[in-house]
Amino acid sequence: MQKIRMNTEFRNKILNRYVDSAEKENTQEKEAFLQAREDVDKAYQVAFPVAQQVMTRHFPKEDVDTCRALKKKYGSPLDVVAKDKCFHFAYIEDRPLKEDENESDLKKEEHFDFGLYGNVGEGRYDDRTGEEFANAYYRDELKANGKNADIFPQMKDKEDNPHLTKHRDENKKFLGYSGYSSYNSDNDNTTGMTQKFDSQWYLDIIGTSHCRSRTMTCNKDEFLIFTLLKQAKSNLITCHNKWIASIEKQKQAMKTGLKAYRYLSEGVELMKELGIEIDEAELVRTNSTGLTIYNPVNLASMIKGMKNTTQTREQKIAERLLYEKQNQATN
Repeated sequence: MQKIRMNTEFRNKILNRYVDSAEKENTQEKEAFLQAREDVDKAYQVAFPVAQQVMTRHFPKEDVDTCRALKKKYGSPLDVVAKDKCFHFAYIEDRPLKEDENESDLKKEEHFDFGLYGNVGEGRYDDRTGEEFANAYYRDELKANGKNADIFPQMKDKEDNPHLTKHRDENKKFLGYSGYSSYNSDNDNTTGMTQKFDSQWYLDIIGTSHCRSRTMTCNKDEFLIFTLLKQAKSNLITCHNKWIASIEKQKQAMKTGLKAYRYLSEGVELMKELGIEIDEAELVRTNSTGLTIYNPVNLASMIKGMKNTTQTREQKIAERLLYEKQNQATN
């Protein structure tokens, strides 16, 4: 029987099948991502009640109710109360001043945003960490609806381009985020999943300062809890990046190997070595280390080594010996 020659269509089909399988596989990188997402939910459940306590100390419920009643009676002239989900919290360190310090050096202050698109970086606004978190947290929903939730990890360290902008806009539209257009959070113009997520974390605040961001004092332990929430959100971004980076690395190795193959049967053999059942008939129906590395057995071994990277020294030695043995057998 005449061998079927490899072509671009077959390469893409094999590659897409592999990526789909790689995303479903329960690797260490994926498990870390899933655990990080669970940790975010736990961190919210710990941090929000603490935020409620801090805000109630600053703005007692009876004062909030009075302000809202006056606002309802007299309108905008008494618009001094609203709900918000982002705050400045601060505490004063209890320690002696150092020689080159003054009182202000003892104050630790940070901006905390409980919203889905809340920044988890060093600054308050104008970075992409909020978007990265939203894409990672709702990755399943985005993927199920044909959106590219992995666009940031895929484009890491690359400059802005139309491809990135297109997927960013699609993701934000799907999640219901169009930017917080009003300083008064009673009127935030989010919809859908963003609105549903944010609605859990609003607290009453009295004041007319910019973006309702006047500083509220708390104690050191409370401040630490807020910091842990931000760290949990940041860790989800990191785990998402590592997982997708692993898949992208495998994907690139697959592309290089498939490009070197002349016949479709070689691609089918590679997939079988990777534990993915596929046959030539199905593909037809549905329409630089040298050549030895692209032998299906060797390439499969190399790609497997790109995931589950947390290994003991003994495991690494064993895998290396196996790789060399396979190389000797094929040469």
